[in-house]
Amino acid sequence: MNTVRFTLNRPKALNALSSPLFRELNDALTRFEEDKGTGAIVITGSEKAFAAGADIKEMAPLTFSDAYTNNFIAPWSYLTTLRTPIIAAVSGYALGGGCELALMCDMIYCTSSATFGQPEIRLGIIPGAGGSQRLTAAVGKSKAMELILTGHNFSGKEAGDWGVAAQVFDGSHDDCLNGALETATKIAGFSRVAVTAAKEVVNKSQDLSLREGVEFERRVFHGLFGSKDQKIGMNAFAKKEKAQWTNE
Repeated sequence: MNTVRFTLNRPKALNALSSPLFRELNDALTRFEEDKGTGAIVITGSEKAFAAGADIKEMAPLTFSDAYTNNFIAPWSYLTTLRTPIIAAVSGYALGGGCELALMCDMIYCTSSATFGQPEIRLGIIPGAGGSQRLTAAVGKSKAMELILTGHNFSGKEAGDWGVAAQVFDGSHDDCLNGALETATKIAGFSRVAVTAAKEVVNKSQDLSLREGVEFERRVFHGLFGSKDQKIGMNAFAKKEKAQWTNE
């Protein structure tokens, strides 16, 4: 199984996010999601910016009817529907929509000097791509309320301390990116059936009560005993051999 890297590349705009950018990103994500050889995806930006926010030039002229009838910003969340694991490798600014994009990914790796935040309140609006929901799930209501109502930023180190980021790197953007790619390669080396199931049950934990989540997990666990890879994995373990997954 292969890993795929997407690099946001609007250097003059600090990778500001826009609808055309997401159309291009979503088309590429769809292509690799449908490729049975793709085991994991990494999304990254530059040393200076993962994504410094949404493109204000696109948003400023919108009216309520424009935004509402065209469901503005909804396609930005497309990647949350994918079954392939996605890692965000974040350096520099990840503000507004950039912070939301990182939070949409399955895990965040970042440099300690990265800068996260939801500063929309300063523009007279609120987060619109899930920031209020995902940030609250990550840090709790009180801290999320403080961050969103004040527009204060937080560092990569704080992201790690608060559980927003899975790993924090004191080094350069390359160190962070290499760490994300290393983890993506490890994930891609496991059975895609099991990886898909594992991602699904973890995500369900955000939507279900503990009892419902445990019951859902158990049903998926039972279902994996019908896969070829369950037999391959357990037989290989018993024989102290490396499993040769079929992804079936």
